[in-house]
Amino acid sequence: MKYYIIAGEASGDLHASNLMKALQRKDAGAEFRYWGGDLMQAVGGTLVKHYRELAFMGFIEVIANLRTILNNIKFCKKDILAYRPDALILVDYPGFNMRIATFARQHNIKVHYYISPQIWAWKENRIKKIKRDVDEMYVILPFEKDFYEKKHGFPVHFVGHPLLDAIADRKPIHEKEFRATHGLSNKPIIALLPGSRKQEIKKMLSVMLTMIDKFVNYQFVIAGAPSQEFEFYQQFIKNTSVKFIANKTHDLLSISYAALVTSGTATLETALFKVPEVVCYKGSFVSYQIGKRLVDLKYISLVNLILDKEAVTELIQHEFNELSLEKELRKILEETNRNKLFIDYYELEQKLGGKGASEKTATLIINSLSNS
Repeated sequence: MKYYIIAGEASGDLHASNLMKALQRKDAGAEFRYWGGDLMQAVGGTLVKHYRELAFMGFIEVIANLRTILNNIKFCKKDILAYRPDALILVDYPGFNMRIATFARQHNIKVHYYISPQIWAWKENRIKKIKRDVDEMYVILPFEKDFYEKKHGFPVHFVGHPLLDAIADRKPIHEKEFRATHGLSNKPIIALLPGSRKQEIKKMLSVMLTMIDKFVNYQFVIAGAPSQEFEFYQQFIKNTSVKFIANKTHDLLSISYAALVTSGTATLETALFKVPEVVCYKGSFVSYQIGKRLVDLKYISLVNLILDKEAVTELIQHEFNELSLEKELRKILEETNRNKLFIDYYELEQKLGGKGASEKTATLIINSLSNS
């Protein structure tokens, strides 16, 4: 079978790459053409565009790059028609992928959507397009199944969260060797995850780095995103004691004592590694003001959304400042608070439905193709 896959960011690249491996195991003749990243490229097939060329965050940033985005959509449509896949697999990235889904329906190409757009947070009216344009939807958060089926009468498949697979299948590291390789001290590690997009890193990293002089008994390490070069981070690093490690976020989290994390998938990754965290977010003033009026959620982190309570502290916009960050970081370094968090993290893992998301999704896609 021929599969055309579109993943527009780092997390999508990870989950799509694992789905591709699962499809290969079940379909010996699987052929892939895709928009994604290095992890998908390592599996095989043809990379059309890297997600580095697609990552625009926030209302203002999207408007500023609208011509590039529209050109990418136009090119993608032509490329899909030329390839004529048996299945089009869209991975999250809704601003782009929803337009491609509409196009695919018009040309009788089956649409499989893996990792639902977060329409439960905002743009709930997208349900009309999803019902019309998506043949099969595979959701990864437990509350999404009820949202689609009970609230909107649209059947979906809950497959569990693919991060559980990614974490379970990773090769364990030897901590002493890892520290030596990357020049880390023997101090407990506080990981800094400032996001994967340049706009995020600019807003987040400088404030995170102010913690170094306040917590001298800890080793601070920046987790570099695969989409960014070290030179971009270098402009923010003033203290030589901080270390930078690229493309090793899971390895770093596996030996971290605490973390400061930009809101997004990384908040869930950190929790699944049982690392106490402070969730941080700051956008441009205009983007934040618009988003605040459109998004109807009690929390911004996936950890809190899934648990339906504030298990991890969220510092949003003006609350994300040096004083508040220091206060909350001190809290998660205290034993009593850490023990409470570990109990919440255990509950979180239970709610996510266990391992096997990639295998389940691959099986459902292939069965759907066989029955069509």
